[in-house]
Amino acid sequence: MTAIDFAAFVDQLATASGDAILPFFRTSLGIEDKGSPLGFDPEHGIIGEEYGNERTSAEYVWVLDPIDGTKSFISGMPIWGSLIGLMRNGAAVFGMMHQPFVRERFTGDGGAAHYRGPAGERELHVRPCANLANAVLFTTSPQLMNAEERAAFGRVEAAVKLSRYGGDCYPYCMLAAGHVDLVIEAGLKPHDIVALIPIIEGAGGIITTWEGKSAASGGRIVAAGDKRAHAAALKLLDGQT
Repeated sequence: MTAIDFAAFVDQLATASGDAILPFFRTSLGIEDKGSPLGFDPEHGIIGEEYGNERTSAEYVWVLDPIDGTKSFISGMPIWGSLIGLMRNGAAVFGMMHQPFVRERFTGDGGAAHYRGPAGERELHVRPCANLANAVLFTTSPQLMNAEERAAFGRVEAAVKLSRYGGDCYPYCMLAAGHVDLVIEAGLKPHDIVALIPIIEGAGGIITTWEGKSAASGGRIVAAGDKRAHAAALKLLDGQT
């Protein structure tokens, strides 16, 4: 399967999953099964919030979260998304964030990133941010961090121009689009982040753990549009001044 084949399959999967999920949004109906409506190559592996894990040592592993931002979904807020990520030999190589209600798709392969939606189609590029004093910072909620992590996050928050809470997967895509400079989270699972890595890196950004290692396994995550802001945030998270 070529890169073009993978991209076409992800488009089909996003469309089908959106068709399955969207009828439940802003209704009184519950949604208990967020499962995938399409089949995968039997030689591929799957890591998913809803499906469990299969063949995780395969060359290609799909990492899936049909509704990232469940609390936003059940609250009627359109800041959730379906995450479809692909790993090859442990590295995140392709990702899509699809928001079917507002009809936006953000994709990336680590080398480039793209937007498709009501505003048309365009390449995604992060913006420069030389220091934290000029940075816009997002996190889903500091309450998802433990006390030590909240204190570390607070040091970064005190240094930035503006901080905002909420959004789950959306702030990462806004970072790739050049509207946000930093996203800092803790307690993430692979299905929360793998799809977003190729989007951010494809747009020219950087995403690691708080320790500066690969973000593909989840955990405590720092994403930045500018390596200078990323380095400054890591120092403050580590307690350095």
